[in-house]
Amino acid sequence: MPILRDLSDLDPARWPDADTVPRPLVTIGADSALWEKVDKEVIASLKRQEVDFHRHEKHQLVLSLRGVITCEVEHGLWLVPPQSAIWVPGGLRHRLEASGTVECYVSHIDPRAAAHLPSICCTLTASPLLRELLIRSASMPVLYEEGGTETHLVALLLSEIAITPIGNLHLPIPADTRLRKIVDMIMRDPADRGTMQTWARRIGMSERSLARLLDRETGMSFGRWRQQLHLMLAVKWLETGASVQQVAVDLGYESAGNFVTMFRKALGSSPGRYLAGRRGHSVPCQNA
Repeated sequence: MPILRDLSDLDPARWPDADTVPRPLVTIGADSALWEKVDKEVIASLKRQEVDFHRHEKHQLVLSLRGVITCEVEHGLWLVPPQSAIWVPGGLRHRLEASGTVECYVSHIDPRAAAHLPSICCTLTASPLLRELLIRSASMPVLYEEGGTETHLVALLLSEIAITPIGNLHLPIPADTRLRKIVDMIMRDPADRGTMQTWARRIGMSERSLARLLDRETGMSFGRWRQQLHLMLAVKWLETGASVQQVAVDLGYESAGNFVTMFRKALGSSPGRYLAGRRGHSVPCQNA
């Protein structure tokens, strides 16, 4: 029952324990029609299933078709927009949260079959082939017959994962408690445009010491690190229906134009074109 087609299938107690299944890959997904039947209460319950930190013995690949997924590990935060995936190595403590209407496929992959796959947590820009292979793998029996068509599909899927480009919506999370205070404060008020001197004073450090510590823990300058956080919040809010104008205001930009310029420089396209590419349709030239 790896593909969920009935409301009763949404009970996680009915799902197979992928870590104990003696196959290289197990994928759990949902028929798109099922999500139209699910009320908000059930969706909220499903979102809570992975909120607490936990780990799996097998590697995990989560493909988002609709909705935005965030994945947090000890020293990093990843954002997974639609048509992207997150790779979580086996044994790594992590937690997942979803925003918006969620439609996703989750593959559990035996490490013995994945020696050539990433050893670190990362996002992947899913190709059409990878998406179709993951969806197709969800329709396979849990204990599929080895040596047949399913085995060839799994081999192709693993090869496709290996050549899939790594995404760029990743935010290093510092371990230092003083830097974590800055993280918490910015997350509570992303529109705060305080300078690095202002932030250093707030946590009782000199500006120079803050710059050195942040570079050592994240490999980024303060401005670059804050911009990356803003990008991740912007993509999340835009995907869940916020307007460009509202996102610009909530991030403290003086104008929507300034925000669009930053977004285009960082991600290579305007917010409208970026979202259209994720949703598989074009946008009028005036929204470029």
